[in-house]
Amino acid sequence: MTTSDSTNFDAIIIGAGISGMYQLHQLRKLGMSVQVLEAGSGVGGTWYWNRYPGARFDSESYSYGYSFSEEILDEWQWSEHFSAQPETLRYCNFVADKLDLRRDIRFNSRVDRARWDDAAGQWTVTTEDGLSFTGQYLITAIGPLSVPTWPTIDGIDDFGGQSMHTANWPHEPVSFEGKRVAVIGTGATGVQTIQEVAKTAGQLTVFQRRPNWCAPLKNSPITPQQQTDIRARYPEIFERCRQSHGCFIHDADPRRALGVSEEERLAFYEELYDSPGFGIWMGNFRDIFISEAANKTISDFVADKIRGRVRDQDTAERLIPTDHGFGTRRVPLETHYFEVYNQDNVRLVDLRDTPITRITETGIATSAEHLEFDMIIYATGFDAVTGGFDRIAFEGLEGQTLKQKWADGPETFLGMMVPGFPNMLTLVGPHNAASFCNIPRCIEQNVEWATDFLRHMRDKGLCRLEAQPDAALEWTQHVHESAEKMLYTKVDSWFMGINSNVEGKNKRTFLLYAAGAPDYRAKCDEVAAAGYAGVALQ
Repeated sequence: MTTSDSTNFDAIIIGAGISGMYQLHQLRKLGMSVQVLEAGSGVGGTWYWNRYPGARFDSESYSYGYSFSEEILDEWQWSEHFSAQPETLRYCNFVADKLDLRRDIRFNSRVDRARWDDAAGQWTVTTEDGLSFTGQYLITAIGPLSVPTWPTIDGIDDFGGQSMHTANWPHEPVSFEGKRVAVIGTGATGVQTIQEVAKTAGQLTVFQRRPNWCAPLKNSPITPQQQTDIRARYPEIFERCRQSHGCFIHDADPRRALGVSEEERLAFYEELYDSPGFGIWMGNFRDIFISEAANKTISDFVADKIRGRVRDQDTAERLIPTDHGFGTRRVPLETHYFEVYNQDNVRLVDLRDTPITRITETGIATSAEHLEFDMIIYATGFDAVTGGFDRIAFEGLEGQTLKQKWADGPETFLGMMVPGFPNMLTLVGPHNAASFCNIPRCIEQNVEWATDFLRHMRDKGLCRLEAQPDAALEWTQHVHESAEKMLYTKVDSWFMGINSNVEGKNKRTFLLYAAGAPDYRAKCDEVAAAGYAGVALQ
């Protein structure tokens, strides 16, 4: 809990996850008074809320942590190449303690409303429990995947057993031992959950809404020698991330899938499939994301891998996507996920054939049967990118709400500002490279750019900033044009703002930034070098 009784600050930050913590640290260095409002009882953001079994990084741990502090890099040791949630949450708490961040964070404070007062030149931010705070600047650090969505199925509240969403997992241990467990959803969180629940459940039934392409994680402990090597190479690792398209240690291969022989192509795919992490997604041939013919080569390859790992071929075919190519939606990384379906205690129900008709007091009814369960786990994802903004009533000039303004899709400047909403900066917002990135690497860029901007405001004696409409329109057009040739814009996914579980989220609009982090960083730097061109300053 914050130690200050003040309710007026230079800046208010919403969220104490990776971005909110770093933004607080940077604004303190400017000498600003800051209040962070956090819905949870602790720091960590996504790593605080997502405690479901199997939750872990799919970025290499040492490429994910903060890079700004040599002291933190020297003192912290990751135990695995892809850290599990408990260790990551410990890391977030370690950083919060190291930087003494908690004294400026008010926990258990979910923001309900934020209203701009143009006459006073400040924001009034109100929490769900009725507390109000004012600040000259408002910075959102709410994360792109922070609002869980429940499926629109009749009877969800009727179930008499234990049920939970992966993104709101209980803080106390949950046992699956000998229980009849249902998991609804096979996206990234579903895949991680399923492979853990299957180890001890008496019977696990997976309700698959649509299959996803998955690739092996290949996780392992970090040995003492590797730890020494990683520490020595941190500057090289972070520079490699800085230069790559998505800020991962993997970057696209300069060759094209259709420009090499079949033998060379298959050998490369085998190498990527057997290597740890996102290399098979982020480090593949350049043309697999723009050419359907090229994409078919990697899709066919991964499909054959699934057929080889799942004994029952009817089940294998149901696990192979037919509505999108490999990499055109978020690729879950897995550890023996497909082998789970070889176990006697696991059954796959394909909802394309037998949809769920309702949840009952004792289980789940499909169009074909009724199944009884002790526990239902909803791995049904998030209202991505814009969901966190929709949940809060942001009110800008002339009473216009952000939800109204974005009714037909977001319009932003650099993914960090919105016309009509003065003195508001959106970290990891829509149209921001950080929403399609090894997030902490892009978070640091966002936070440092925003901090430099506020330093400029202070040094020039300015007190009001607002993105200009023509600049936002130009940026939004650039975002859409940059993505036009990409195959993932042809697929229904959260990348395109599609979510069948959320009313109104059926309009296709690209929410990310496809031109890559280096290009995004260069454009942000150009704006700053031109005196923050595109922003009205007073």
